[in-house]
Amino acid sequence: MKIAVGMSGGVDSSVAALLLKQQGHDVFGLTMKIWRGNGEPAARKGNACYGPEEIEDIKLMESLCETLGIEYHVIDCSEQYERIVLEYFRKEYRSGRTPNPCIRCNQEIKFGVLPGLAKEAGHYFDKFATGHYARIGRDDNRKRWLLKRGADNRKDQSYFLYRLTQEQLAATLFPLGDRYKDEVRAIAKEAGLPVHDKEESQDFYTGHYGDIVGRENKPGDIVDRQGKVLGKHRGIWHYTVGQRKGLGIAHSEPLYVLSIDAGKNRIVVGSGHETKSSVFTAIDCSWIAFERPAGAFTAKVKIRSATPEAEAIIEPCENDAVNVAFTTPHSAITPGQSAVLYDNDVVLGGGIIDHIES
Repeated sequence: MKIAVGMSGGVDSSVAALLLKQQGHDVFGLTMKIWRGNGEPAARKGNACYGPEEIEDIKLMESLCETLGIEYHVIDCSEQYERIVLEYFRKEYRSGRTPNPCIRCNQEIKFGVLPGLAKEAGHYFDKFATGHYARIGRDDNRKRWLLKRGADNRKDQSYFLYRLTQEQLAATLFPLGDRYKDEVRAIAKEAGLPVHDKEESQDFYTGHYGDIVGRENKPGDIVDRQGKVLGKHRGIWHYTVGQRKGLGIAHSEPLYVLSIDAGKNRIVVGSGHETKSSVFTAIDCSWIAFERPAGAFTAKVKIRSATPEAEAIIEPCENDAVNVAFTTPHSAITPGQSAVLYDNDVVLGGGIIDHIES
């Protein structure tokens, strides 16, 4: 097959391209250009998806693809990224929610705009591949493609991919799905790839989020649940549910952000036990294992990528929403983040956390 590999400048996508070439496929690299700034960064702040570091990563990818002996193309997706991902990011933070831009980017840019624009530019391919640690299967009985966890539980990235459509899964390959990170680094080192020990991207942007939100700080009150003013905040987009540090309040016990009230421009705080809740609503749900749930069911649910999943009862609602009821309370269920549902290794689907019951 002719396979386009989405390359980001890291070891995972580089090894994905290497493995596919070793299997005899006709492989070429694709990188999405999303940074619209100009000039080289004065100092590399970190390893992120979005930022001036992209300039260096593209140069690195050109060199790596030359080493691999494959073609390389850069596709400008910056206009679409601005409109789809960054505007979403701004809107959510200004509304007092904490978004996950990586999930939106995967669904609409990396597995949507990028391969689409590449084909429009005349770069034909049969399949699109990335270095994600996840697996794709087929349920012949249901006639549906399935998304499954990667074999390496420490690196599994299925949480970030739950919004992929049936069409996207059918056209995608994950060459590292059955591999472990240490194994991937060893393959890269043996092949002489200079990225074999490159640090991993830990965030989508290493600068200050204010650069993207683009709004001046609007100070307001920090209050408890009874409305008593305990202090002042710098602007709601500096805070997220569950946050403890940086509140600037002297109190007899540690205080945590319980909720963010954008309408009243205030932060509501409370004690650690007040952060716990068991029931929430998820909206804008996307389903993989089935078209939509027929009724209530039990699943394991992750409310953050780094948090272990826990059992919950899922009850479908109107307008592509579900009520999620954990069997035990959880801390800092955060509006704007994603709740992803699993049946063992299979991703059932998920949605955006919206309303949390106190």
